[in-house]
Amino acid sequence: MIATVTSRGEVLQHLESFLKENMGTFLKKVEDSWQPSDFLPDSRLDSFFDEVRALREHAKELSYDLLAVLVGDTITEEALPNYEAWFHQLDDLNRDPNNGWAQWIRGWTAEENRHGDLLNRYLYLSGRVNMREFETSTQYLINDGFDLGTAHDPYRAFVYTSYQEAATNISHRRVGTLARKAGDDRLSKLCGMIAGDESRHARVYQTFVTKIFEVDPSEMMLAFEDMMRKKIVMPAHYMRELGIEMGKTFGHFTDAAQRLGVYTSQDYTDILEGLINTWNLEHMTGLNGAADKARDYIMALPGRLRRVSERMPVPKLEYKFKWID
Repeated sequence: MIATVTSRGEVLQHLESFLKENMGTFLKKVEDSWQPSDFLPDSRLDSFFDEVRALREHAKELSYDLLAVLVGDTITEEALPNYEAWFHQLDDLNRDPNNGWAQWIRGWTAEENRHGDLLNRYLYLSGRVNMREFETSTQYLINDGFDLGTAHDPYRAFVYTSYQEAATNISHRRVGTLARKAGDDRLSKLCGMIAGDESRHARVYQTFVTKIFEVDPSEMMLAFEDMMRKKIVMPAHYMRELGIEMGKTFGHFTDAAQRLGVYTSQDYTDILEGLINTWNLEHMTGLNGAADKARDYIMALPGRLRRVSERMPVPKLEYKFKWID
């Protein structure tokens, strides 16, 4: 540990030069980035309507659960204004709008913004979704906000994003695989592009935590333990439909994801084990007594979670979403 580092603000300031040096690998240049229009019919061309008809034909083959998960994923991505606002509330990240952390937040937001745009346009063209109901759910989610349990702590926030970005990578990638099996290669490709972003973002956030562990291991370990005790909730956990109680729709959405194997309780545990290995918790040194106990709790947690998940039944299809006619 660096002796002069005594607060989270000092840790983040210490890491800012590392962040700036690597920004070019953490983020893609705008001019080199894919855009939603790269994967959808071009309305300027005479072939537009023929391409839309082909898109709609392929979309007909998507199962009810797969379409429901795709809509839920899209609503989650469309609530991006919440996520950027949440980052701006974190202590010590936005002292200066030109510092490295502020640049990262803006760049991350700009990359993520494409995801909702792309999925939204696909759903609109597919002809299989009640877009007004979908849009209502999106507005609700942004309006209702969320509570991720991170307070204003960047350490907890980076644990959360390390986890959540890994989870969205899994979800988008598996939706893409199922779309390909259903014959929708276009949807498969666009989900793959989104998953690629999520995977890169997950690695970046995990790198932030790795660097914090190097200079402030005990406080970082305690933050990790606290987030795992609270459980990592997805950012759309307040998702609802028109006339439905806040959060109720999210439960049905996760049931559909569990049935399809898009994202399961086993995946939650797999991500945890991956983070334990990535951050080398087993061999970490320099921990105080409380942090050492926190490490013991985290190390034992995957086994406990697997025993619980093995007893969980696969949810039955018993709900009709208002998004899908």
